[in-house]
Amino acid sequence: MICTVGNAQKAAACLALGADAAIDYRQQDFVAQTLKITGSRGVNLILDMVGGTYVEKNLKLLAVDGRLVQIAFLQPSKVEIDLMPIMTKRLTVTGSTMRPRSAANKADLAAALRSHIWPLLEQGRLLPSIYKVFALEQAAEAHALMESSEHIGKIMFSVRPD
Repeated sequence: MICTVGNAQKAAACLALGADAAIDYRQQDFVAQTLKITGSRGVNLILDMVGGTYVEKNLKLLAVDGRLVQIAFLQPSKVEIDLMPIMTKRLTVTGSTMRPRSAANKADLAAALRSHIWPLLEQGRLLPSIYKVFALEQAAEAHALMESSEHIGKIMFSVRPD
């Protein structure tokens, strides 16, 4: 697994969690570095939440039969792209978001999580990386931390006392 990160501390955290490589996109050209790491083969799957200028880069980075999954947009969602790589490399471009899903569909997803993921959490086989837990009343402080991008891991709220 290759991760893109915003600083050396986040790179170290990703490597400690098992990533094969972590590329600091602020210091390095992540396209060139990824192609170097993969011997120009590219990667099988990209999970992207940036969009915008990353879409074209992501298509370049995908290997034959690769998949791009768009889950959010920090940059514009409307982009101009060359569709030829999608055809010649047989790429799949897809996306997902929870907001427009029906309550029934969200309930089905919640049930699947309870059935398949919760047991792994309870067994300690799958553990989230939690950076800081805030009281709900500290929402502004939590949001400021999120915007600073200084955290490594999840920012959570405690909605009831322990």
